[in-house]
Amino acid sequence: MDYVKQHAVKPGDKIQLKRIDTKSKGPFAGKDEAKAFTAETVKKLQDLQYRLFVEGKQSLLIVLQAPDAAGKDGLIRKVLGQMNPQGCRTYPFKVPSAEEASHDFLWRIHKCTPAKGRISIFNRSHYEDVLVVRVNDLVPKKVWSRRYELINHFEENLIAAGTRILKFYLHISPEEQLERFKKRLDNPAKHWKLNTGDYAARNQWDEYREAYEDAMTRCNSDSSPWFVIPADNKWYRDAAVAGIVEQAMSEMNPQMPPIEVDLDEIRALYEQASAKMQR
Repeated sequence: MDYVKQHAVKPGDKIQLKRIDTKSKGPFAGKDEAKAFTAETVKKLQDLQYRLFVEGKQSLLIVLQAPDAAGKDGLIRKVLGQMNPQGCRTYPFKVPSAEEASHDFLWRIHKCTPAKGRISIFNRSHYEDVLVVRVNDLVPKKVWSRRYELINHFEENLIAAGTRILKFYLHISPEEQLERFKKRLDNPAKHWKLNTGDYAARNQWDEYREAYEDAMTRCNSDSSPWFVIPADNKWYRDAAVAGIVEQAMSEMNPQMPPIEVDLDEIRALYEQASAKMQR
């Protein structure tokens, strides 16, 4: 299955989330088949990330946005977080600190973009400043409405510097979200996730949907694409994102650097060291 073609938002299209299924199972007969695909794909991601790190010429930025309980943390834990943390880091963006709020809205974001050879995963991102800020009237419309253009320039700058960008919206239904809220409530190990603000956001579901639709429509291009991932089935969410990231990294085609040492000399030194150990 071509997950990129299936879930990419076409540049120029006005996206309508209501028309996109949240319960897709894709090509899989069920959970076990999807999990097997994800496990195999994660192995490929680990190899590609190793080559990317050693090559040191390109970088990858993965942006995750979603309503509460759509599974950003689970996706990171099961799929994206399986890559070597030496070259792959996750950055959760919460409410800005006093210092962060005293700078422009991209200041805290830019510091976390990936260096060459690295991967950055954003758990929420700069898009919060045209989502939460917009829905909750935290700044005037004349302020947040200019940010779409600033975000586009910011991402174009990263691309020009050799960063590949993949942006994922995890598309969950309000019914599934409420069921997951219940599971959190019933599980003491997840009580730390409970937040009255999650329920307040449910009352603004339509406003958030409109804000997401505008962000994905206005900040979308072939080189910085958005993907809408059906997320009611966690196992399909994981498989689809894994498939898209693997395809993108394969297209990046990171190469191992050329050998700059004399292998015969190194082998001779090894043989000498080995011989000394045996004496």
